[in-house]
Amino acid sequence: MNAATIIIGMVVAVVLLLVAGNALASYKRLRRAEFIRRYPWPRGLLDKLAQQHPGFTRKESALVSEGLRQFFLAYLNSGRREVAMPSQVADDLWHEFILYTRDYGRFCNQAFGRFLHHTPAVMLREGARRDNSALRRVWWQCCRDENIDPVRPTRLPLLFALDTKLRIANGFVYAPDCEALRRNGDRGTQCGGDFSSSSIDGGTDGFGDSSSSSGDASSDSGGGDGGGCGGGGGD
Repeated sequence: MNAATIIIGMVVAVVLLLVAGNALASYKRLRRAEFIRRYPWPRGLLDKLAQQHPGFTRKESALVSEGLRQFFLAYLNSGRREVAMPSQVADDLWHEFILYTRDYGRFCNQAFGRFLHHTPAVMLREGARRDNSALRRVWWQCCRDENIDPVRPTRLPLLFALDTKLRIANGFVYAPDCEALRRNGDRGTQCGGDFSSSSIDGGTDGFGDSSSSSGDASSDSGGGDGGGCGGGGGD
């Protein structure tokens, strides 16, 4: 066997290993995504949310829980990069979930292979000198989840529509297209189309930067201050 044949064989072996590695990572991500979609919430969790928001029906609490699932999927499908919560009411449920410490720890390990730390709900701040990539990342992934054009949206994904739909006090208000609103002097509504605009903070970091990610990137960030319950649970 000559040297050229050996080199070709080595190259083929490396390519096959890379393909196998990518396939395994994709398989892990799909398994984790399915776990998130089917995860049964701890008993009493939705009742805790209803206590915070008197008058909530079971259907409304369930809708919030689906928004929280969408947020968790956005984190997973962003390659576990940093994400920010865009809904006050989903943030309320996330906080209640964390108080079920053992359940939440097991959920994180199975869904992400690490702990996802909590950060408060945030908004896209126009003209502010801050990095909006974590919020843009969630917008991109939620739009992908619902087959919405993230640059020219005609509707809002669930997670971004929740606070308005449920009339949450001090909630975050979004609209797909804010042009008409701004002509009328409205500056309090956040516009979905703004997530792709560099005029907001001079950049678009986080906007689609991981659309082809396997969902198993090595970044330890997530929810703001990184994490580590360790382990590759759910693999």
